[in-house]
Amino acid sequence: MTIIVVWAAAQLVPSTPRHFADASDVEIVMRGKLIYAGRCASCHGRYLQGQPLWQLADQYAGRRAPAHDETGHTWQHPDEDLFEMTKYGRFASAPAGSKSYMPAFRYELSDRDILAALAFIKGRWPLGLRVAQAMLNPGHAGMPPGALKADWRFPPACKTVLQLADRLGRRGAE
Repeated sequence: MTIIVVWAAAQLVPSTPRHFADASDVEIVMRGKLIYAGRCASCHGRYLQGQPLWQLADQYAGRRAPAHDETGHTWQHPDEDLFEMTKYGRFASAPAGSKSYMPAFRYELSDRDILAALAFIKGRWPLGLRVAQAMLNPGHAGMPPGALKADWRFPPACKTVLQLADRLGRRGAE
């Protein structure tokens, strides 16, 4: 009986997200580079730097395309959210009626193309950002190979590491 319950519970939690962008697969990343250049770079920048003043909180806030490099906040979202934002132009969890200036690519890009573009973006991040972002995915999907052996740090604004530090009672211990 116990084995059946454990097996059933395991089926409810996927080990990888439904939409996973594999930044460790060189072929996918190279395909994503071409897709990003053709569909994303005109707004988010050739070097993923975003539009000028994208961080400015003024009457145009939200209209400027944010950076997808390490200066942006893309790494603070799991793959499923990034996929939804790209495909539908909004997060699935966004309140009904909320405005998004992100165009929806559901009719222009296949799911595979969207995931390839996201894999390219993730592949450009420093190791610490990739680790932090992978921790947001079910089963920590996307954890970079060799992350346990490499020298890296979590980004200072990483909510995951701050929550872990609070649980361990170590906030501010460094």
